Amino acid sequence: MTEHEFTLADRIAKIQSINEQFDLENNAYVSFSGGKDSTVLHYLIDEALPGNKIPRVFINTGIEYKLILKFVKEMASKDDRFVIWTVGKNIKETLNSVGWPLKSKEHSQKVYEWKQGCRSKSHLKYFRQLPEAYSQCPKILMYQIEPDFNLKISHRCCIEFKKKPIKAYMRESGRKITLTGMMKAEGGQRSTLNCIVTDKDGKLKKFHPLAICSNEWEDWYIEHKGIKLAELYYPPYNFKRSTCCLCPFSLDLQSQLDTLEQVLPEEKKRGEWLWKPVFDEYRRVGYRLRKEEPEQPTLFD
Repeated sequence: MTEHEFTLADRIAKIQSINEQFDLENNAYVSFSGGKDSTVLHYLIDEALPGNKIPRVFINTGIEYKLILKFVKEMASKDDRFVIWTVGKNIKETLNSVGWPLKSKEHSQKVYEWKQGCRSKSHLKYFRQLPEAYSQCPKILMYQIEPDFNLKISHRCCIEFKKKPIKAYMRESGRKITLTGMMKAEGGQRSTLNCIVTDKDGKLKKFHPLAICSNEWEDWYIEHKGIKLAELYYPPYNFKRSTCCLCPFSLDLQSQLDTLEQVLPEEKKRGEWLWKPVFDEYRRVGYRLRKEEPEQPTLFD
């Protein structure tokens, strides 16, 4: 047995064990984004629990890439376990009201809370008011806590367009266990991801079967099972991940814009329109996007 085969056997056994303990069939749903990880999880659960009726729930926020939505709809047309839950909120009106995402969830939340008057030790460290902070606000963005900075920034984008809708689905369906395709290998906050998350009473709240899996294992499983992913993962697009369309939290945002200019110009145009206040700010200060250069006067000016 190869290492990849051993990991597969281990994950199947883990899913079956958790199912025996918590009855996933009747109590769980799969958080299905249409991306690589959740697609792998969809097939892995079917391999571990043949004939299962666990719903695959896709939150249609209106911010996804159109090729992701197309892929999900194709899956749903062949499999009645797929649920497409439409948010139905005006995106720009909502973001103008609750605040725009900028840099990262941590940064957006801390700017929002600072503007609300929070001066906790973690906030003081992040905004360089105290020394020896592990994570600090980039100096180029420090101006955003000043009183005269008027763009409303917050972490609430994901709350409004993902967390609230999925909570509504959970209330309506009665399914309280979330299965996700999240992996520690993604790094960042997910590097400390636990495979199972329970409440204080020991009830299972979240189950991440792929938590311990490597990217190499995931690629092997896709090839081993002949899994078809969304078109975004193939030429000419060659996406590695599929977040919301041009999410302002993306570290390689400029590269994404350059790519979309070539292969998906309409998606680029939509993203530029949607995130305009944030992109304008990025470009103004030269953070994450190329800094706007002033127009050079012509010979006749």
